[in-house]
Amino acid sequence: MNKHKLVLIPGLLCDENLWAHQVSGLADMAEVEVADITREDNIPDLARAVLRRAPERFSLAGLSMGGYVAHEIMRQEPTRIERLALVDTSARPDTPENTKKRKSMMDLATHGKFKGVTPLLLPNLVHPDHVEKANVGDVVLRMAESVGKDAFLRQQTALMHRVDSRPDLANINCPTLVLCGREDALTPVEVHQEMADAIGDNAKLVVVEHSGHLAPLEQPRVVTDAFKKWLEQ
Repeated sequence: MNKHKLVLIPGLLCDENLWAHQVSGLADMAEVEVADITREDNIPDLARAVLRRAPERFSLAGLSMGGYVAHEIMRQEPTRIERLALVDTSARPDTPENTKKRKSMMDLATHGKFKGVTPLLLPNLVHPDHVEKANVGDVVLRMAESVGKDAFLRQQTALMHRVDSRPDLANINCPTLVLCGREDALTPVEVHQEMADAIGDNAKLVVVEHSGHLAPLEQPRVVTDAFKKWLEQ
Protein backbone atom coordinates (compact mmCIF):
# COMPACT_ATOMS: atom_id res chain seq x y z
CA MET A 1 0.00 0.00 0.00
CA ASN A 2 1.34 3.42 -0.96
CA LYS A 3 1.54 5.79 1.97
CA HIS A 4 0.00 9.22 1.94
CA LYS A 5 2.33 12.22 1.78
CA LEU A 6 1.37 14.54 4.62
CA VAL A 7 2.76 17.97 5.52
CA LEU A 8 1.89 19.44 8.92
CA ILE A 9 2.36 23.17 9.58
CA PRO A 10 2.67 24.28 13.23
CA GLY A 11 1.43 27.52 14.73
CA LEU A 12 3.04 30.58 16.25
CA LEU A 13 5.98 29.67 18.51
CA CYS A 14 5.39 25.96 17.82
CA ASP A 15 7.60 23.31 16.24
CA GLU A 16 7.42 19.60 15.43
CA ASN A 17 6.58 18.77 19.06
CA LEU A 18 3.09 20.15 18.51
CA TRP A 19 2.43 17.25 16.12
CA ALA A 20 4.41 14.52 17.91
CA HIS A 21 1.44 12.19 18.47
CA GLN A 22 0.17 12.63 14.92
CA VAL A 23 3.60 11.96 13.40
CA SER A 24 3.94 8.68 15.30
CA GLY A 25 0.27 7.71 15.20
CA LEU A 26 -0.02 8.13 11.44
CA ALA A 27 3.32 6.56 10.56
CA ASP A 28 1.75 3.32 9.31
CA MET A 29 -0.33 5.16 6.71
CA ALA A 30 1.55 8.38 5.93
CA GLU A 31 5.00 9.79 5.34
CA VAL A 32 4.79 12.85 7.54
CA GLU A 33 6.85 16.04 7.34
CA VAL A 34 6.57 19.02 9.70
CA ALA A 35 7.15 22.34 7.96
CA ASP A 36 9.33 25.17 9.24
CA ILE A 37 7.58 28.56 9.29
CA THR A 38 10.20 30.52 11.22
CA ARG A 39 12.37 32.02 8.49
CA GLU A 40 10.13 34.47 6.63
CA ASP A 41 8.17 37.52 7.77
CA ASN A 42 5.17 37.25 5.44
CA ILE A 43 2.60 34.59 4.64
CA PRO A 44 3.16 34.36 0.85
CA ASP A 45 6.89 33.67 1.29
CA LEU A 46 6.19 31.15 4.05
CA ALA A 47 3.79 29.33 1.72
CA ARG A 48 6.39 29.28 -1.04
CA ALA A 49 8.98 27.90 1.37
CA VAL A 50 6.66 25.06 2.42
CA LEU A 51 5.85 24.26 -1.19
CA ARG A 52 9.52 24.14 -2.20
CA ARG A 53 10.19 21.40 0.35
CA ALA A 54 6.92 19.49 -0.06
CA PRO A 55 6.18 16.48 -2.31
CA GLU A 56 4.61 17.17 -5.68
CA ARG A 57 1.20 15.99 -4.40
CA PHE A 58 0.38 15.85 -0.71
CA SER A 59 -2.19 16.27 2.04
CA LEU A 60 -1.84 19.42 4.11
CA ALA A 61 -2.77 20.33 7.68
CA GLY A 62 -2.10 23.63 9.42
CA LEU A 63 -2.81 24.81 12.94
CA SER A 64 -3.45 28.47 13.76
CA MET A 65 -0.69 30.39 11.92
CA GLY A 66 -0.08 27.16 10.01
CA GLY A 67 -3.68 27.39 8.86
CA TYR A 68 -3.10 30.89 7.49
CA VAL A 69 -0.13 29.53 5.55
CA ALA A 70 -2.31 26.65 4.34
CA HIS A 71 -4.90 29.12 3.00
CA GLU A 72 -2.11 30.82 1.04
CA ILE A 73 -0.86 27.49 -0.31
CA MET A 74 -4.38 26.81 -1.57
CA ARG A 75 -4.21 30.10 -3.45
CA GLN A 76 -0.76 29.47 -4.88
CA GLU A 77 -0.77 25.75 -5.75
CA PRO A 78 -4.23 24.25 -5.15
CA THR A 79 -3.75 21.35 -7.58
CA ARG A 80 -0.91 19.96 -5.48
CA ILE A 81 -3.15 19.46 -2.43
CA GLU A 82 -4.98 16.14 -2.18
CA ARG A 83 -6.81 17.00 1.05
CA LEU A 84 -6.74 19.85 3.54
CA ALA A 85 -7.10 20.13 7.34
CA LEU A 86 -7.66 23.50 8.98
CA VAL A 87 -7.03 23.11 12.70
CA ASP A 88 -7.75 25.73 15.38
CA THR A 89 -7.41 28.52 12.84
CA SER A 90 -9.42 31.08 10.90
CA ALA A 91 -9.86 32.53 7.44
CA ARG A 92 -10.24 36.06 8.78
CA PRO A 93 -7.60 38.82 8.67
CA ASP A 94 -6.11 40.21 11.84
CA THR A 95 -8.31 42.65 13.74
CA PRO A 96 -7.02 46.05 14.90
CA GLU A 97 -7.36 44.81 18.48
CA ASN A 98 -5.25 41.70 17.80
CA THR A 99 -2.66 43.73 15.91
CA LYS A 100 -2.33 46.03 18.90
CA LYS A 101 -1.81 43.01 21.19
CA ARG A 102 0.80 41.57 18.83
CA LYS A 103 2.74 44.83 18.83
CA SER A 104 2.71 44.86 22.64
CA MET A 105 4.08 41.31 22.73
CA MET A 106 6.71 42.24 20.15
CA ASP A 107 7.77 45.21 22.29
CA LEU A 108 8.03 42.94 25.32
CA ALA A 109 10.16 40.44 23.40
CA THR A 110 12.34 43.13 21.85
CA HIS A 111 13.22 44.65 25.21
CA GLY A 112 14.82 41.53 26.61
CA LYS A 113 11.79 39.80 28.10
CA PHE A 114 11.03 37.22 25.41
CA LYS A 115 10.78 34.44 28.02
CA GLY A 116 7.91 36.33 29.58
CA VAL A 117 5.84 36.25 26.41
CA THR A 118 4.76 32.61 26.44
CA PRO A 119 3.53 32.49 30.05
CA LEU A 120 1.32 35.46 29.18
CA LEU A 121 -0.02 33.69 26.09
CA LEU A 122 -0.43 30.23 27.61
CA PRO A 123 -3.81 30.74 29.38
CA ASN A 124 -5.36 31.68 26.02
CA LEU A 125 -3.67 28.84 24.16
CA VAL A 126 -4.89 25.81 26.11
CA HIS A 127 -7.82 24.63 28.19
CA PRO A 128 -7.51 25.81 31.83
CA ASP A 129 -7.11 22.20 32.98
CA HIS A 130 -4.04 21.79 30.75
CA VAL A 131 -1.97 24.86 31.68
CA GLU A 132 -0.12 23.05 34.45
CA LYS A 133 0.17 19.69 32.67
CA ALA A 134 3.76 18.77 31.83
CA ASN A 135 2.72 17.17 28.53
CA VAL A 136 0.97 20.38 27.48
CA GLY A 137 2.07 23.54 29.28
CA ASP A 138 5.71 22.55 29.59
CA VAL A 139 5.82 21.49 25.94
CA VAL A 140 4.45 24.87 24.86
CA LEU A 141 7.14 26.68 26.86
CA ARG A 142 9.91 24.48 25.43
CA MET A 143 8.68 24.97 21.86
CA ALA A 144 8.66 28.73 22.29
CA GLU A 145 12.20 28.71 23.63
CA SER A 146 13.29 26.57 20.68
CA VAL A 147 11.66 28.87 18.11
CA GLY A 148 13.19 31.93 19.73
CA LYS A 149 12.72 35.68 19.75
CA ASP A 150 13.79 36.53 16.20
CA ALA A 151 11.43 34.00 14.63
CA PHE A 152 8.65 35.15 16.97
CA LEU A 153 9.03 38.71 15.67
CA ARG A 154 8.96 37.51 12.05
CA GLN A 155 5.89 35.38 12.71
CA GLN A 156 3.97 38.19 14.39
CA THR A 157 4.79 40.50 11.49
CA ALA A 158 3.43 37.91 9.06
CA LEU A 159 0.26 37.41 11.09
CA MET A 160 -0.50 41.12 11.32
CA HIS A 161 -0.37 41.53 7.55
CA ARG A 162 -2.23 38.40 6.44
CA VAL A 163 -5.07 38.80 3.98
CA ASP A 164 -8.72 37.87 4.34
CA SER A 165 -9.02 34.28 3.10
CA ARG A 166 -12.80 34.06 3.35
CA PRO A 167 -13.42 34.96 -0.33
CA ASP A 168 -11.26 31.99 -1.35
CA LEU A 169 -12.97 29.31 0.73
CA ALA A 170 -15.55 28.46 -1.93
CA ASN A 171 -12.70 27.55 -4.29
CA ILE A 172 -11.51 24.69 -2.06
CA ASN A 173 -12.66 21.47 -3.72
CA CYS A 174 -10.64 18.77 -1.95
CA PRO A 175 -11.74 16.78 1.13
CA THR A 176 -11.33 19.23 4.01
CA LEU A 177 -11.28 18.60 7.75
CA VAL A 178 -12.11 21.67 9.85
CA LEU A 179 -11.19 20.84 13.45
CA CYS A 180 -11.04 22.85 16.66
CA GLY A 181 -11.11 22.61 20.43
CA ARG A 182 -14.48 23.25 22.03
CA GLU A 183 -12.91 25.87 24.33
CA ASP A 184 -10.61 27.48 21.75
CA ALA A 185 -10.45 31.08 23.00
CA LEU A 186 -8.51 32.47 20.04
CA THR A 187 -10.42 30.95 17.12
CA PRO A 188 -13.75 29.75 18.54
CA VAL A 189 -16.08 27.12 17.13
CA GLU A 190 -18.18 29.63 15.19
CA VAL A 191 -15.12 30.69 13.18
CA HIS A 192 -14.61 27.07 12.13
CA GLN A 193 -18.31 26.67 11.34
CA GLU A 194 -17.94 29.73 9.10
CA MET A 195 -15.10 28.07 7.18
CA ALA A 196 -16.87 24.72 6.88
CA ASP A 197 -20.06 26.38 5.62
CA ALA A 198 -18.16 28.43 3.04
CA ILE A 199 -16.22 25.42 1.75
CA GLY A 200 -19.46 23.47 1.50
CA ASP A 201 -19.93 19.77 0.79
CA ASN A 202 -16.18 19.05 0.76
CA ALA A 203 -15.80 20.11 4.41
CA LYS A 204 -16.38 18.22 7.64
CA LEU A 205 -16.41 20.04 10.99
CA VAL A 206 -15.03 18.20 14.04
CA VAL A 207 -15.16 19.82 17.49
CA VAL A 208 -12.79 18.32 20.07
CA GLU A 209 -14.11 18.34 23.62
CA HIS A 210 -12.05 19.52 26.61
CA SER A 211 -9.53 21.32 24.43
CA GLY A 212 -8.38 24.85 23.76
CA HIS A 213 -6.40 26.26 20.84
CA LEU A 214 -3.80 23.47 20.64
CA ALA A 215 -5.99 20.40 20.09
CA PRO A 216 -3.22 18.16 18.62
CA LEU A 217 -1.30 18.60 21.87
CA GLU A 218 -4.21 18.74 24.32
CA GLN A 219 -6.25 15.82 22.91
CA PRO A 220 -3.68 14.01 20.77
CA ARG A 221 -5.47 10.68 20.35
CA VAL A 222 -8.74 12.31 19.32
CA VAL A 223 -6.97 14.46 16.72
CA THR A 224 -4.91 11.57 15.39
CA ASP A 225 -8.07 9.46 15.00
CA ALA A 226 -9.77 12.33 13.15
CA PHE A 227 -6.75 12.61 10.85
CA LYS A 228 -6.88 8.87 10.12
CA LYS A 229 -10.50 9.14 8.98
CA TRP A 230 -9.62 12.21 6.91
CA LEU A 231 -6.71 10.46 5.20
CA GLU A 232 -8.94 7.47 4.44
CA GLN A 233 -11.47 9.62 2.56
